[in-house]
Amino acid sequence: MDNRQKWLFFIGSLMIGLICYQSANSSKSPVLGSHTSTKIATSQEEIGAFHRPDIKEKYGMTLNYFDVVEDKVSRNDLLSIILDKHGVSAYDVDVLAKKEKNLESTPYLIPGKKYTILKNKKTGKVEHFMYEPNAYKYIQYDLRDTMNVVEVKKEVNKKVVTSSGVIESSLWNAIVGSEDIHASMVQAIAANMEDALQWSVDFHHVQKGDKFRMIFEEDWIEGERVGVGKLIAAHFFQDNNDYYAIRFKNEKYDGFFDPEGRPMKKNFLKAPVKYARISSRFNPRRFHPVLKRVKAHLGTDFAAPKGTPIMATADGIVTKRSRTRGNGNFVKIKHDETYSTQYLHMSKFQKGVTVGTRVKQGQTIGYVGSTGLATGPHVCYRFWKNGKQVDPKRQNLPPPDPLPEEDKEQFFLERDKWIGKLKGIEFKTIGEENIPTEEEIEEMEKDSSDSNP
Repeated sequence: MDNRQKWLFFIGSLMIGLICYQSANSSKSPVLGSHTSTKIATSQEEIGAFHRPDIKEKYGMTLNYFDVVEDKVSRNDLLSIILDKHGVSAYDVDVLAKKEKNLESTPYLIPGKKYTILKNKKTGKVEHFMYEPNAYKYIQYDLRDTMNVVEVKKEVNKKVVTSSGVIESSLWNAIVGSEDIHASMVQAIAANMEDALQWSVDFHHVQKGDKFRMIFEEDWIEGERVGVGKLIAAHFFQDNNDYYAIRFKNEKYDGFFDPEGRPMKKNFLKAPVKYARISSRFNPRRFHPVLKRVKAHLGTDFAAPKGTPIMATADGIVTKRSRTRGNGNFVKIKHDETYSTQYLHMSKFQKGVTVGTRVKQGQTIGYVGSTGLATGPHVCYRFWKNGKQVDPKRQNLPPPDPLPEEDKEQFFLERDKWIGKLKGIEFKTIGEENIPTEEEIEEMEKDSSDSNP
């Protein structure tokens, strides 16, 4: 081979080497010198290289790194009792108890609530104790070298839900039979609706054919429904009248208003107890069931179980807290120069409510009983105007002042949006056969968490 042939062979070999080198590197990067391959990263995501279903994440930690013990608080359990079973010293428990004082409120172990213990896989030592007093938060006891106790609130996702019903037998059955509402949340939803409309709707005299529609929030955490959020808007049809309540919030207000922009909250509540029925109305010629003679009944009786909280129907000052043969235990409240109210037959008074105490509307002042001349547990609610007992249902009380003009435009936009949505909800009649039994409701409540505290 002459020199010319040798030179050509050398050039050819060099070119083949360069081509092979470039081909090999192009599989790593589309651009020579690039450090990251977009194609490779994309293909890894496509095959799920970054998704490991076997990895369990909770409390912001990877549980796979620990030996995990999950259980529920038993009756008479204390933090010291639980941790002692897992080898935690009394000294460390005492340190944690002192750290608890840094929290806004001291956590108490409630029977039935969940807790989780995380142990070091190598040493078996407890490193974390997680206690969940409700679905919305957990208390983290860190037993590592730093030793600390913190309260962690979980991320809550809000879902807007609508519901409606036509009353066939009772408001409770109409709500509990709705397919839109989980049975374990009926109590909270009914309370929210009553809180919004209690100054306008007579919930103690609900009749067949009354209707309701509402829009409210549900709280979801980690893909599970955990509770009821705020009521956004509600409509109730009763006695051929439509009642609306729209939640409105800005820098100055956060509450329910009627379509004209007046606060739903009136000067007086419709009743001093919730979930009660009127057993006897104001009647100047009533036959007394105990005295067996005609005697004016100058009050309204609300029958309720013994121990049911009795609320002040308006702001005022307690002028009497006493007991007589006829009235039993009673409280009288002066609201202004014109109006006073009186609450009879209490089983006991609320602690701290004495003569001179200033009370707020809705504040508990005592509890339902049957003291005095009473045939069963109830509260006799008496209403005084200018020193004379009158029927509160016949009083034309002045309405509260509406929103100021500068806030009405914003409110009317909210009003029109939510009333439009309410009117678009079809009324649903609930058949009695769709209403869960008490046993079914109890079972559903066991599987459900608390409402937002």
